[in-house]
Amino acid sequence: MLTVRNLHVRYGRSVAALHGIDLDVPDDGVLAVLGSNGAGKSTLLRTISGTLRLHRGTVSGGEVRYGERRIDRLDPAAIVGLGVVGVPEGRQIFARMSVDENLRAGGIGARSAEDRARARERVHELFPVLAERARQRAGLLSGGEQQMLAIGRALMAGPKLLLLDEPSLGLAPKIVERIAGIIREIHQQGTAVVLVEQNAVMALQVADQAVVLETGTVALAGSAAELSASEEVQRLYLGGHAESDTAAEEEAALARRQRVGARGLSRWTG
Repeated sequence: MLTVRNLHVRYGRSVAALHGIDLDVPDDGVLAVLGSNGAGKSTLLRTISGTLRLHRGTVSGGEVRYGERRIDRLDPAAIVGLGVVGVPEGRQIFARMSVDENLRAGGIGARSAEDRARARERVHELFPVLAERARQRAGLLSGGEQQMLAIGRALMAGPKLLLLDEPSLGLAPKIVERIAGIIREIHQQGTAVVLVEQNAVMALQVADQAVVLETGTVALAGSAAELSASEEVQRLYLGGHAESDTAAEEEAALARRQRVGARGLSRWTG
């Protein structure tokens, strides 16, 4: 469905964000894109969705193809029209509009009223709370409900490929589990997904394939099961990273104490 080949992206003249990225999203798959802050995950989604230029970024090499068509030169509306729809990081719902008005905005490009009605029915089946609170101002929803609304608004466009940027960000563990279940259900209903996440545990549970980005390059790639079993992924993203950070911090603190103690002893004996 989606292929990225030798993709290079820059911001301005000096900041190289992506360096030779290659990846594939199958028609019926979920691809997880993992990595720390600054690894290039959001830049990748911006390039696929056509919003890169809005952030003053440019494709300096390579290409992105959706099916047989190159899309990295298209504007965002044209890409949505092809069936590639994104949910940005931070939800970015229309806070002053009602829940239903947000959904109607998502479906504005639907071909017919019947298509919009079917899309709304699907959204309400996935997120019953959005039907219950259809007239409520979106800004008064909880964080988890706002994330559901952001995903629901994207589904109103009838995507064939859904781009999710950090959907678990800032949410409680129980809500993250609910979002993971929704992603699985969306996939099972026939929509391919690119899931950008720092929550590697959740992402690898719902994905078929996964890549790990480091400083704008693909450091690891394979099936979700393979990456889950990787010692490096386990160390950096599945629990070992925090322990490593803690050990490093303790070593640094000990070194500082030793330096302070040495200076104090030097002053005392001098």
